Amino acid sequence: MVTQVQIIEWLKVFAFVIGHHKEELTELDAAIGDADHGINMDRGWKKVSGILPSLEGKDISSIFKTVSMALISSVGGASGPLYGTWFLRASSVTVGKGELTARDLSEVLQAGLNGILERGKAQIGDKTMVDVLSPAVSVFEQAVNENKDTVLALGLAVTAAEGGLKDTIPMVAKKGRASYLGDRSIGHQDPGGTSAYWMLRSLYEVVKGSQI
Repeated sequence: MVTQVQIIEWLKVFAFVIGHHKEELTELDAAIGDADHGINMDRGWKKVSGILPSLEGKDISSIFKTVSMALISSVGGASGPLYGTWFLRASSVTVGKGELTARDLSEVLQAGLNGILERGKAQIGDKTMVDVLSPAVSVFEQAVNENKDTVLALGLAVTAAEGGLKDTIPMVAKKGRASYLGDRSIGHQDPGGTSAYWMLRSLYEVVKGSQI
């Protein structure tokens, strides 16, 4: 089970990780985007950090919905709507829940991915966060179907996400600002995919019981 307390801890850790990697994310975005992904994400997750104490004791759906609204209202560029949509869709499949089974978590990950696919209109191979999230969701679902425990399933998902992230480097960007560069986007890791990887990695580390 993933508890409500672990969900809040995950969000705290992810906010810390974003702050720690802000410059890296900004440098990645400077190569193929607007050089603001790290700045925007850090601003949004600092806002989330500030409201987390007020969410203790709330059900997981309420936590996700509040995070969604905070991100949409404070993160600029495409990241705010995309991450906001991820958490909003996650809230829709966790109503009334104070803890999540592995199957519940699979539904959360799938719902979040579906929201991003619908909002961003990206596909695998477009050099976006979809290239990171999609393989992770598939691997996690397969592990759950094989009755693997949540920690092991998350570990496998994070490995798949890391592979997907590395796969973005040789891709030609087909969505967003980076798509304007054409072949010049080759050789650069996708910044949105990088932050998505850290989101999943943070969840894994918290559920596993350690910190990054």
